[in-house]
Amino acid sequence: MIKMQKIEKENEGVGGERKSQNDQSWIPKMIKKRVCTTFVEDLSSNGALCQCGGARDIHASITADDRAISQWDSEQHTSEYPTDAFGQLEFAGAGRRNRPFLRLAHDTPPDNVYSLMTSQWGLPIPNLVVSVMGGEGKEKVKPWVREVIRQGLVRAAQSTGAWIMTSGLREGVGRCVGEAVRDHCATASSLSQAKVIAVGVVPWGLIYQRQQLINPQGSFPARYYVHNMPHECSCLDNNHQAFLLVDDGSVRSRGSETMFRASLENFISHQRTGIWGSGSIEIPVLCVLIAGDAAMLERVDLSLKNTNPWLVLAGSGPAADLIASILKDLNVPLSPPVSPTLPSTAEEIRKSASVELRDQVREKIKKHFPSVTELEKLVDQALSIYHNRDLITVFHGDQEGQDDFDRIVLRALVRAAKRDASDPSEYTEELKLAVAWDRVDIAKSELFHGDIQWRYEDLEESMTDALVNDKPHFVRLFVENGLNILDYLTYQRLESLYSSLSDCNPVFSFLQRRLQERVGLVGSQTRLALPDENHSFKSHATSLTTPSAARDLTLYEVSRVLSEIMEDVCQPFYYTPLGVDQGWASRKAMKHVNKLLLTESVYRKQRCMSPWIALFIWAVLQNRREMSIYFWEMAGESVLSALAGCKILRELSKLETETETKHSMKELAQTFENLAHDVFSECYQSNERRSCKLLIRQSAVWGSATCLQMATAAEARLFFSHDGVQTLLSEIWWGDMDSNTEVWKLVLSFFLPPFIYSNLISFKEQEKEENPEEFHQGKELDSIDGAESLADVINTEDDVEECNALKGKPEASKAITLKRPFLLHRWRQFWFAPVTSFLGNVLMYFLFLFLFAYVLLVDFKPPPPDGPAPSELVLYFWAFTLVCEEIRQTFFVGSTTVIQRMKQYIQDIWNKCDITALTLFILGLLCRMFPWTYNFGRAVLCVDYVVFTLRLIHIFAVHKQLGPKIIIVGKMVKDVFFFLFFLGVWLMAYGVANQALLYSYDSRPGWIIRRVFYRPYMHIYGQIPLDEIDADKRQERECTDNVTLIHQGAEPCPQSDANWLVLILLSVYLLVTNILLVNLLIAMFSYTFNKVQEHSDVHWKFQRYNLIVEYHSRPCLSPPFIIISHLHIFFKRVIQRLPSNKSQHFMLDLKNKEASLLNTWESTLKENLLSMQGKKQRESDTERLKRTSTKVDSVLKQMSEIRNHDHRLRKLESEVEYCSTALCWIVEALSHSDLVKQTRPPPLPYKGIASKRPTFSRSKFC
Repeated sequence: MIKMQKIEKENEGVGGERKSQNDQSWIPKMIKKRVCTTFVEDLSSNGALCQCGGARDIHASITADDRAISQWDSEQHTSEYPTDAFGQLEFAGAGRRNRPFLRLAHDTPPDNVYSLMTSQWGLPIPNLVVSVMGGEGKEKVKPWVREVIRQGLVRAAQSTGAWIMTSGLREGVGRCVGEAVRDHCATASSLSQAKVIAVGVVPWGLIYQRQQLINPQGSFPARYYVHNMPHECSCLDNNHQAFLLVDDGSVRSRGSETMFRASLENFISHQRTGIWGSGSIEIPVLCVLIAGDAAMLERVDLSLKNTNPWLVLAGSGPAADLIASILKDLNVPLSPPVSPTLPSTAEEIRKSASVELRDQVREKIKKHFPSVTELEKLVDQALSIYHNRDLITVFHGDQEGQDDFDRIVLRALVRAAKRDASDPSEYTEELKLAVAWDRVDIAKSELFHGDIQWRYEDLEESMTDALVNDKPHFVRLFVENGLNILDYLTYQRLESLYSSLSDCNPVFSFLQRRLQERVGLVGSQTRLALPDENHSFKSHATSLTTPSAARDLTLYEVSRVLSEIMEDVCQPFYYTPLGVDQGWASRKAMKHVNKLLLTESVYRKQRCMSPWIALFIWAVLQNRREMSIYFWEMAGESVLSALAGCKILRELSKLETETETKHSMKELAQTFENLAHDVFSECYQSNERRSCKLLIRQSAVWGSATCLQMATAAEARLFFSHDGVQTLLSEIWWGDMDSNTEVWKLVLSFFLPPFIYSNLISFKEQEKEENPEEFHQGKELDSIDGAESLADVINTEDDVEECNALKGKPEASKAITLKRPFLLHRWRQFWFAPVTSFLGNVLMYFLFLFLFAYVLLVDFKPPPPDGPAPSELVLYFWAFTLVCEEIRQTFFVGSTTVIQRMKQYIQDIWNKCDITALTLFILGLLCRMFPWTYNFGRAVLCVDYVVFTLRLIHIFAVHKQLGPKIIIVGKMVKDVFFFLFFLGVWLMAYGVANQALLYSYDSRPGWIIRRVFYRPYMHIYGQIPLDEIDADKRQERECTDNVTLIHQGAEPCPQSDANWLVLILLSVYLLVTNILLVNLLIAMFSYTFNKVQEHSDVHWKFQRYNLIVEYHSRPCLSPPFIIISHLHIFFKRVIQRLPSNKSQHFMLDLKNKEASLLNTWESTLKENLLSMQGKKQRESDTERLKRTSTKVDSVLKQMSEIRNHDHRLRKLESEVEYCSTALCWIVEALSHSDLVKQTRPPPLPYKGIASKRPTFSRSKFC
């Protein structure tokens, strides 16, 4: 095994990628074949054939004396050579994909073969291996055996993920298995097809036309064509998925594969199930005996000595019937079971068995095998089989249904597992097998029916197996039956779960990279070597107090990866158990973690604080749909958790390269968004006030994040389109004013402030008095059903900031009074509302654009000292206040670091537009101050005016009618870029050709660019100068062909040599651009409009949130007066260092009691929603059809049983009728004879019997 891995590694190289079909040159180096090299004469062939079955002329040497060697032996008379038959097998005319095949010697190590099958051929690691023995040859298989194979065996293999090993030939049972697999694949889904693998282990010398498979370099593929096959020959079955062609040097003889097949089964039985062998049990191997000849007893005995369980189909044939009869009829004390390492000899068996027992077995063998020669050898084998009878399960096909075959298979394996277990527990072993096969139905019906009291220790190992191998139904089953997730999930077990991630998962590479960074830092401290790049995290640490413990994956790497995925939405995870502070630099944090790992890591023994959330994140990172949804159902804070899952999946989908995986991630992300939307809809229908609190509540589990923040980061547009979210945003947008206020009232009050104190605008009622110390705390301590208004949660009071900042200062507390006069309070209610700030910014921005246009058109003075004019100076100051506002948005908004604030700021496309506009303005301002760059500066400012004007699009995005249309226009702009690409291709092609044909001698760069790009572009709009292009349309004008005069400014004359070609190019160009490309653009616009129009409202509502947040955080004054607010903010933040509460107005920090009540209410509504969805699903047509189908199958099964009973009753009735008629005949015969003296008349027969008597003649009973 190790040698094979080394050779594979040499061939694979550094990349470690799977070898291609043509890169299998290593196979002949490892795998050999057997060739008979010594001729041992077969006396029955008159010297023409060797005892191996081959002809005399193909042997290298011939024995001189036949008496010297009387028996041919594969070990002595054959030699090993590199295999010459391997690769892919194509069955001519079968129309199926190629099958891998390999010719190998019968003594090839099975570990090499198993590694080849799983790694090179790509066969999935089995959860069960079913080895079907017997039933070979041309004899017809019984119909009920066919049905057992078709309905029972293949279905059990599909449900468990099994390999079915057969003879691989198109005859007998092997053909039946192949046809059953074929029929299953034709009707099952692709996932189910992958679970059924039929492997043929075939004797090489028995294959007809095997020379078609020979190619020393490998066949990719080898075409296998069988035509006019003789009856005594056998060919490969095209319904198998893989073939192992076992060669012992013999030809046309069966049984050469027996020893290799037994060794392969024994090796597989010691491998573990699951991903990378992470299962809780070894791969079970079950041998199924169907019919069989006398030689099969030796094979059964050998396998039983290796403790492999057997399932015998009684009634299928001689060998199976013999074993079933022995197990049924013999009932004698047994000697201890035969050990696989110390097998009993024939003499020891004879001593332990009585002469009477041997006579019974001998008689049974004679009954089933009348012509057998080595009778005593078969008796010994039969007795050895009987001594291991606890490994044998008998299946009576005529009494047991095929539907129970999978349970019978499970029972057979459980018996073997119980026999080998040091502490036998049938239930535990059966549970492990059910988990390995993912048969939760068997577990529910056989193990979790209420009669067994499961302990935590019994379920712990199986729970880990179910989690790692993605079996959510078992996880649900274990939790429902006593497994406490709080005791199960410790931080150490959570780290081991993350260590089991798949190599192909992008999260695995992130974790590996972060681990290498930390281990590299450990190396500088403790001289630990950096692990290999392909180091696997699959093994757990053996010691937590040694330096090797620092090499293991920890929660710190998980936290860093989650921080990269979640960005700045929430605080880092798992820092508290590690003792890491959030403000620490990454290097300091890694040193702390390394120091913690080099000592006793106490945190690993602690329970995970939020186990369901931790498992939910772990499942989402692996894109496990069912498991992540189940963990979401069990976790709290349902809306926020669903949005977090949506965020994680959408970020991971951007990193995924495989299209199918990317699509599944996006689908699962949309599923979580729908769940968040549905749960919040239930909450909103139940209580609007609570649902609004739910949106802005800070979660301790999710790092102080809120639903709105998470939905924004996840781009959950559907969630934002919910009426509840929009209601909250409208309340925030309008502040203390009525949200139904007309815009003209706002504009009128904006220019005439006294109207604020009239009834023109409706305001909410003034809030009750509150002490400064309890201004916010009182709200937080209110019950969920409190009567506070929504404005209490989102109120923007700058005085509250100062009040909270000056707490603990008695003199300051006395100076602050929260109860203001009506005039001041109403003034603040109007001017501090985001809608008022927005209206002021819009009006002042229009004024800014008007001033900018006035300066450019009327009052743009020359450079100093003549300019700039006063109006231009006002414009410069105005632009300066805009720069100050952008600086405030970049560095003074948010609670994250400066770098994160800058990244967040630059991600907004409109912020990029602002930066571009202000940069152009500064450049134009600097250039216009100097005479030599005056005109360039003016041109830059003109372009800058265009950019400032386009900024209006963002301002009007908040409008309900214009906002969706702006979304559509933005999508269409992307279509224009694709159109310009195609247009540019044709434009350059035509422009260059046209210039070269008409003005080849004009080398002026400016004119070349005009004629190559500008003129062809204007042709699209109909500006075609035919007098230059068409020679027949040219008029007399002054032009020249002199290059010198042309460079001096003279008009060049167009050439007319290729006038016909110019006209053709013009026609083609106009045809393509004006008809094809323009109509293509129109079609793209129509498609985009129809596609986006349906969801434009959803997109607009999502963008509306960003605009509301922006203007909610802005000062109430607009530029240029905003400089006053900037000075005020600078004084409070920088000089007085007073904290800002503006960012907290979209957040609500609830205390323990209120947070618990809110979580309970949310969980209750989630359960109601899930219950309602489950009810709808149960009442759907699909579920009804499933239930109907199940009932019909049950009825058909009962009808079949009734037919069987009816058949048996009819048979019994016929026998009774026969006996009654016979007795009547006897009585009648005796009555007419003199043997019996009649003393009384015979009894009268029953009416039914009397009526039947005439139908039978006397001769029938003679």
